[in-house]
Amino acid sequence: MPQLNITHRTEYRYASRIAPGPHRLMLRPRETRELRLLSFDLMVQPEPIITWAYDVAGNSVATASFSGLTDILTIESRMTVDLVATHWPVFDIAASAQTYPFHYSDEDWIDLGALARPQYADTAGRLSDWVEGFVMARPTDTLSLLKDVANGVFGQISYQSREVEGTQGPLETLDRGWGSCRDIAVLFAEAVRTLGFGARIVSGYLYVASGDIVGGTDAGSTHAWVEVFVPGAGWIAFDPTNRSVGSANLIPVAAARHITQVAPVSGSFHGRPDDLLGMHVAVTVVPA
Repeated sequence: MPQLNITHRTEYRYASRIAPGPHRLMLRPRETRELRLLSFDLMVQPEPIITWAYDVAGNSVATASFSGLTDILTIESRMTVDLVATHWPVFDIAASAQTYPFHYSDEDWIDLGALARPQYADTAGRLSDWVEGFVMARPTDTLSLLKDVANGVFGQISYQSREVEGTQGPLETLDRGWGSCRDIAVLFAEAVRTLGFGARIVSGYLYVASGDIVGGTDAGSTHAWVEVFVPGAGWIAFDPTNRSVGSANLIPVAAARHITQVAPVSGSFHGRPDDLLGMHVAVTVVPA
């Protein structure tokens, strides 16, 4: 994989001069053995005071605090990364977890906590019934089962870009038969959680290296996918939007229990509700 240059620009325009409230920015990529961050620059206008911290999941979070008034707020990050993830990864799954069902160790189970529990109500067990259709037998091969669930999501849910804020619940996505990458990621995460797997939602960038990748443009885009914890192999990336396994083409920025915890930019302003004229986001992911 090449070195990549990534630019992420968010611009807010207001009808009158407003006072921006604090903004929470999750824009700095997570470094892993498959991703090395070579450079990162964050530019915000009007100029704020920026403080950095790690959240409970180890994500880099910048808080931008403003003073004064403005009618335009721009947040732009530029970075260069070295992505070395292979397209055909081999996962060294522990012998105790190679077949499903298996039991996490007591230590892993405690640490996974809410990551292994569904986050959306399903009192009728509809999602559980749906995902059971992919369990061919008990016992069955663990990795094959996870791939079958991801392939099932890919086969039954059509990708459709949504510019509006918010994320569909998993049952809503099942009923509609379509969703954005974040809707599809939530459905897959909830599906494997009902089977007892620990899973977390990941947000970041998608490098569109070929025409068979969906969920992005030729210039690249923001993206959402899922990581599932399997003993021995650790966190395995699944992108059900593209029916892919592993981190090739994926640049992770933030990982968390719930999709609302990984928003790239979130904040507020002091003014009239109708002062916000609009928001524009532009992302490019290109070879360096």
